[in-house]
This record gives sequence, structure tokens and C-alpha cells, in this order.
Amino acid sequence: MISESQKWWMLAGLLVTGGLFWLLAPVLTPFMVAAVLAYLGDPLVDRLEEWKLPRTAAVAVVFVVLTALAVTVLVLVLPALQQQVTVLFQRLPAALDWLEREGLPALAARLGLEPAALDLGAVKAALQAHWKEAGSLAGQVLASVTRSGLALAAWLANLVLIPVVTFYLLRDWDLLVARVRDLLPRRLEPVAVQLAQESDEVLSAFLRGQLLVVLALAAVYSVGLWLVGLELALLIGLLAGLVSFVPYLGFIVGLTAAGLAALFQFHDPLYLAYVAAVFGVGQALEGMVLTPLLVGDRIGLHPVAVIFAVLAGGQLFGFFGVLLALPVAAVIAVLLRHAGSRYRESRLYGGGPPAD
Repeated sequence: MISESQKWWMLAGLLVTGGLFWLLAPVLTPFMVAAVLAYLGDPLVDRLEEWKLPRTAAVAVVFVVLTALAVTVLVLVLPALQQQVTVLFQRLPAALDWLEREGLPALAARLGLEPAALDLGAVKAALQAHWKEAGSLAGQVLASVTRSGLALAAWLANLVLIPVVTFYLLRDWDLLVARVRDLLPRRLEPVAVQLAQESDEVLSAFLRGQLLVVLALAAVYSVGLWLVGLELALLIGLLAGLVSFVPYLGFIVGLTAAGLAALFQFHDPLYLAYVAAVFGVGQALEGMVLTPLLVGDRIGLHPVAVIFAVLAGGQLFGFFGVLLALPVAAVIAVLLRHAGSRYRESRLYGGGPPAD
């Protein structure tokens, strides 16, 4: 058993560590990104090592292949995505005009309400004045970065630092894990290793499996909407796929956005059925093929818990909280299951005599 003094020392250590992470958050960001990338790439390196390839050579192969894939995707996707964003801002004034002239009156009549006195003229004027700037995403990002010399230097430093740190973490990943294990108190080592292994199963199921599910859904939605003939197929497909890590959110967001875009583009309700068919196929593939095959039931989080975790992470830590919410919640679920198992084995649960 852990003594009271040891518990207080452990609590103090956790508080000090948390405070240091909070204070050093701007500096730690590239290291955290590199650690996640190294964690994702470690199984591939281990597989190459099983094929008798030296660790450093295996890391180099994985690093080069993943970098080439990322650059290829960016080169192919970013120009098309920027073009679709430009089309979106070109179409928005006409879409708002249709909404003001026909959409809102029809909706009000169907619901039995008075038409809202909604002046969309100022919104249309602003969009018409700035659609070119809004459509040029790369130019805006570059301009905002280059306004400050320090911001530019930090951006370039992170751009160089992340791949360098990722390479060294990948090369020494197993060694670092072994050293951390050696530092654990011998009495706590078996339980800590068991919890770490269960957490690794959950995190790998989420990070690797869910990433593949998200990418697959983005491809399915984009191709399906392209076959329908939607101009914004890539933009809406990527958006729906990327937010699919929250249950049903990708389906709802994508179906709504694609339905509105189809109405504005074709002015034919029949296309709503085509859009619904695309997202219906995507949901069926996710539920019956993608999630069981790539993720399975290892995460163990109820959909309500997933939604709460994402909202709580966003409320507490903003955008990065949303990204980290589900992995953290999955690890907490592992710890809670372990605590529940220990509780059911305790005298308090079984009603036995109190411990001396």
C-alpha cells in the first residue's frame, strides 16, 4: 500500500508537472506534435524491424514514405480546395439573394409564421467586397505570418523542428519506453504496465483507426457528391469527414451543407435525395465496415460520453482541447474501469469486515 506521505508527494509531483506543461505550452507544441507522429509511426517501424531492417534505416524509410504521401496529398488537394473556397464565396451573394427572396418566405409560410424582416444586403455587400481575399487562403496565411518577424521565425522553427524531433523520437521510441518503465516503483510496476498497455490499445484504436475512418469517409463523401455534380463536393466532403470523429456530427453537418449547396446550385429538390443517398451510403459503410474493421470496440466510449468529452475539451482548452478530448477521455475510461474493478474486489463493496 502507498503511504499517506507518498500520496502527497505524488500529488505534488503531478501538480508541478502540470504547472510546467501549462507554462511551457507554446514551446512544447512542436514536441507534442512530434510525439503524436512518432506514436503513430512506431508500429510501422517495428514491422520493418521484424523484417531484419536496422532501426535507423526503418525510421528513415517510414519517414520518407509518410512525408512523400503528405506532400503529394497537399499538392493535389490544396489547389482544388482553394478553388472551391473561391467558388463558395462567389456563390454566396446569389445564395443569400435566393434565401431572402424565396427560401425564407417559403419556410415562414410552411411553419405558419410571419416572414422575418431580415436584411441580408449588408452581408451580401461584404461578401462581394472580400470574396477574393477570403478565397485566397494560402495568401492570407502567408501574409499573417510574415507581418511579424518573430512569428515568421517561430513558424519556420516549428516547421524544421517537428520533423527533426519526430525522427529522433521514432528512432529511440522503444528505448524511451523501456527507460520510463525502469523508473517505475517495483511494487507499482505491474499495475502501471497493465494500465499503460490497455491505454495503448485504446489510443491506437482511436488515433490510428479513427484517422483512417475519417479519411475514408472524407473520400466517400467527396467522390459521392462529385458524382452528384455538386461544385463544392471536395470542400463539403472533407468537412463532413473531418468532423466524423464525433458520432453523427459529420453526417448532420455534411448532409445539411450539401443539401443547401444542392438547392442553391440546381434549384431542384430531387438532388436532395441524391445527397441523402450519398450520406446514407457513407453512414452504412462507417457502421458496418469501416468502424468494426479499423477501430472495433476497444475504445469503449458511449456516444453521449464522446459528445460530452468534445464539448468539455473545447470549453476548457479551445481547439486543442477538442483535438485531445477523445484520446484523454479514452485513457480516463481505462482508469475508471480499473478503479471500478478494484472497488468491486474491495471489502467496501463486498460488505466484509473493515481492513485493519
